[in-house]
Amino acid sequence: MSSLLDALLLGAGYNAALVGIGAGLLGFAAGAAGTFLFLRKRALVSDAVAHATLPGVGLAFIAMVALGGDGRNLVGLLAGSALSAWAGLLLVEWITRRTRLSEDAAIGAVLSVFFGAGVVLLTVIQTMSAGRQAGLEGFLLGSTAGMLFQDAVVIAVGGTLAVLATWVLRRPMTLVAFDADYAAACGYDVRRIDLAMMALVMAVTVIGLKLVGLILIVAMLIIPPVTARFWTERSGRVIWIAGALGGTAGYVGAAISASAPAMPTGPIIVLGAAALFLLSLFLAPARGVAAALLRRRRFQRRVHRRQGLLALARSERVHDPLTLKVLRAEGLIRPDGVATDAGRAQAARVARDERRWDVAREIHQDAGLTGRYDGLTPIEQVFTPDEIAAFDRVIGGPSPVGGPV
Repeated sequence: MSSLLDALLLGAGYNAALVGIGAGLLGFAAGAAGTFLFLRKRALVSDAVAHATLPGVGLAFIAMVALGGDGRNLVGLLAGSALSAWAGLLLVEWITRRTRLSEDAAIGAVLSVFFGAGVVLLTVIQTMSAGRQAGLEGFLLGSTAGMLFQDAVVIAVGGTLAVLATWVLRRPMTLVAFDADYAAACGYDVRRIDLAMMALVMAVTVIGLKLVGLILIVAMLIIPPVTARFWTERSGRVIWIAGALGGTAGYVGAAISASAPAMPTGPIIVLGAAALFLLSLFLAPARGVAAALLRRRRFQRRVHRRQGLLALARSERVHDPLTLKVLRAEGLIRPDGVATDAGRAQAARVARDERRWDVAREIHQDAGLTGRYDGLTPIEQVFTPDEIAAFDRVIGGPSPVGGPV
């Protein structure tokens, strides 16, 4: 525990601090940039982009070695991966637009072909004298052991630019994500906006290869936005919440990896993001499982309360155990099943509201208005006091005393 605390406070050594900061920045950028990919329902595209980077890494290494370098310059490798990823994106877009294949079929084809080509190139590189110690297999699952300050700078600058571009383009991307046809009618070039969205994903994928690898970067692009969706209904907030969740998963995951010997950083980061997802799935106040169960329980109690009061109004005996429990908890019925004075008053009001709704349906003949009646909505929330008074005149007799049930 003490070693984990040291890692969280950047006291576990220079390399651990560098990896932690870099992972946090990458997680924030991935969460923010992946938001619109998730909202556009094109999460599988990120998988194609990630796998399409591998042949670019191999070709960049071979090119740098041919030019007299050692082939392990990170900027050169990332540039090669970016070019091949962009080629893969354009190929997916071309196949989808020019053939009868669906997008998922195009993605599957491009993903498998590019990844296969990348594996072949890595095998060829292993036969080269300069490639035996290249360490390019680290781009598959990530490798932070040899991370340098320049690598962290590349991640920081690239991630910052990706977040800024996401914020600048948030309005057109939001419009395209929710209604592409309306966006086109408003004059937006949907194809270019889609390509910009993919370019942001590609940028985050490329800069994340060093930390989490091309296989696991997909999780960093998708899990934080999915998790953020549990906490808000507004797309603008999803961007920042997803970024914060991704940054937290990256930083804490890197700290756990640094405090536990031989624990891989990339998989730990992804597991951290998955843990945040599970917590949000159960505990989010609006869309979580616990909140849904609580709303269901409250609704169930309201239904039993109303049915019990209607039974009391008809002088019927209540037998359902839950109904009895609800009415007793509110002091509306005695332990022997006889209604209290408060229970009789509330029962009379519920019965009168039923009659009011019958009159309202006869008077208005408006399904849009009277259709709001679900047996639980107070009539005062639908009609004005004057309208309710008119219903009472039709019914006859004095109105019951008390507020809405």
